[in-house]
Amino acid sequence: MHRIFATPVSSVYPHYVAKAERKGRTKDEVDEIIGWLTGYDDTTLERHLTAATTFEQFFAESHLNPNAQLITGVVCGIRVEDVEDPLMQKIRYLDKLVDELAKGKAMSKILRH
Repeated sequence: MHRIFATPVSSVYPHYVAKAERKGRTKDEVDEIIGWLTGYDDTTLERHLTAATTFEQFFAESHLNPNAQLITGVVCGIRVEDVEDPLMQKIRYLDKLVDELAKGKAMSKILRH
């Protein structure tokens, strides 16, 4: 098991927000991305962050967006569509979406509408 699986989402979340804010994006946009991917509303996301839910638990309780499979490209030198472990692929999906936000991509493109 990879150590990121047991890492609390709340320990990585501030880095997602900081990355977005450095590029002129907002915490609300990060939350919107997370909500789109996982099906979590703001209250549920906050509950997971407060409870220090691990990535494994976080994605186990989520309802992954059916369009998540449309997320493609490279993040951290790895093609997200080629990641074999389902949990790692979901984590990479989230990383990729935050990267796209930080790169200035339009929200409608990020959310694969």
